[in-house]
Amino acid sequence: MKLLFIISLFAVITACSTNEQQKLPYLGNPELSENDTIYPTIRNFSFIDQDSNLITNKTFENKIYIADFIFLSCPTICPIMTNQMIKVYNVYKTNPNVYFLSHTIDPDKDTIQALKNYTSALELDTRKWMFVTGKKEDIYSIAEENYFTTAYSDSTAPGGFIHGGGLLLIDKDRHIRGVYDGTNQEETKRLINDIDILLKEQF
Repeated sequence: MKLLFIISLFAVITACSTNEQQKLPYLGNPELSENDTIYPTIRNFSFIDQDSNLITNKTFENKIYIADFIFLSCPTICPIMTNQMIKVYNVYKTNPNVYFLSHTIDPDKDTIQALKNYTSALELDTRKWMFVTGKKEDIYSIAEENYFTTAYSDSTAPGGFIHGGGLLLIDKDRHIRGVYDGTNQEETKRLINDIDILLKEQF
């Protein structure tokens, strides 16, 4: 009986440990209150996508999404990032709870029509993966202040811009739950695995 009790107790502890491992962390510096820990969230936003639709935080209400910051004429990492994002998209393109959001950091050149042509060439379902544009200052500020990534003009940089290469996993409550190197295939696999974990956690 004692041995059976120990085995049962070990099974419970193992199950609890497994459950803890299956929950992703919250990223960003939290605010501490008496009763709760409040993690940063993505603020309200308003952009226009490749189909001239207004895209806001409401678009992703009760959804999880993967976000990045790119520009179409990028001569360095953007094509690699998009190719890695496509791998993730192909896994979840039929899942109603997973969306994708790419922000251009070059809205002067990346017009709505340019974004439309780009997404058409990639044969994407633009109801699932939106490429958005807007005021440059709005895109840069939300990148740096809310997604904690880099985005700004720099005439000395390849293509004229500097930006982070991360793919960002956002949960249905607008928290950042993971950041992944968009140029690394192993990181893409980790992102896919973490999306599965987050889906089980939130749906």
